[in-house]
Amino acid sequence: MPGDVLIYSDTVRSAALRHEVPIAIGDPFLYVEAGGERHVVIGALELPRVRDLDGLRVHPNEEYGYDALGESGLSREDALEEIALRAVRELGVVGAVVPDDFPIKLADRLRAAGVDLRPERESFGQRRRAKSGAELEGIRRAQEGAEAGMRAAAELLRGADGKSLTSEELKAAIAAAFLANGCTFDEFIVSHGPQSAIGHHGGAGEILPGEPIVIDIWPRDAESACFADMTRTFVLGEIPDRLAEFHRLCKEALDRTLAATRPGVQSRSLHDLACDVFEAAGYPTQRTKDPAVPLEEGFMHGLGHGVGLEVHEAPSLGMLGREELVPGDVVTLEPGLYVPGWGGCRLEDLVLVTEDGAENLTDFPYDLKP
Repeated sequence: MPGDVLIYSDTVRSAALRHEVPIAIGDPFLYVEAGGERHVVIGALELPRVRDLDGLRVHPNEEYGYDALGESGLSREDALEEIALRAVRELGVVGAVVPDDFPIKLADRLRAAGVDLRPERESFGQRRRAKSGAELEGIRRAQEGAEAGMRAAAELLRGADGKSLTSEELKAAIAAAFLANGCTFDEFIVSHGPQSAIGHHGGAGEILPGEPIVIDIWPRDAESACFADMTRTFVLGEIPDRLAEFHRLCKEALDRTLAATRPGVQSRSLHDLACDVFEAAGYPTQRTKDPAVPLEEGFMHGLGHGVGLEVHEAPSLGMLGREELVPGDVVTLEPGLYVPGWGGCRLEDLVLVTEDGAENLTDFPYDLKP
């Protein structure tokens, strides 16, 4: 199989394509790696911006007969697919790897024309493991936005002083901080009480004294489209003994796994370190659960995941983690403990794997009292 590559998508929805063409383009276009060169086939509206990028040979759609195809009565979508087929032929591609979300209709046309396509999820994920300089700068900006959002929430919590406060009010303050720091967002978590034991429950309603408050936020840097991800747990009023214990164990698991994060470490081994902490304290983990029954308490999820152009990407730091960490990986470490009907505690930092260890990109206190 030749080492050629095809991607057909837009850079808003496709992380694979945004990694290769690092600007926001909302309409689909063709990216080709063939003969040791990188090609983009695209409409006139985007030509100036794409030409400014290094290392790309840019081909306007007109090079492959766009006007004549339009005059023939084809729809715009069918014309663009025909252009993609013509470009692939002219660039000499007879076989290529494609992302596993490559459009089926275009894949059928290419295969019917004799082009051998092989979907490969893992290879495209591996391409994005070691972050580019621009991506890492974007992740750092997103993390600054995340910390600004967390500070805004903490300030509201500190000022509550017996007054009613809701998840919705905290979310509004966090969202404003994201926007003020050049970040976008789709959703995030401000859960409390029993809600905080339900995985990704978004959170709603009035926050009561003594309840755990789990704030998990993953803003996206608007310029680079790269994410950050962080979690802190807070409480209003007196700290319950159970929450204090959960917090202590989560911090211990976080400290141990951060100290062990470095190139060459298998991602699953970091998850195992966190499990060691919780199992020694008598709490269930994914290692101790019944294989036939989902775990809904204790340390019920993996330790973390990669972060970049997707908020959840390779490597996986869970039970199925098989990758060795590499310099340039950005991963989360997010140990947590949960009791259904009561609540949970989670701490999460964003960590860059360096040449000889790790750099914690998160700079925010861990205290339960905001």
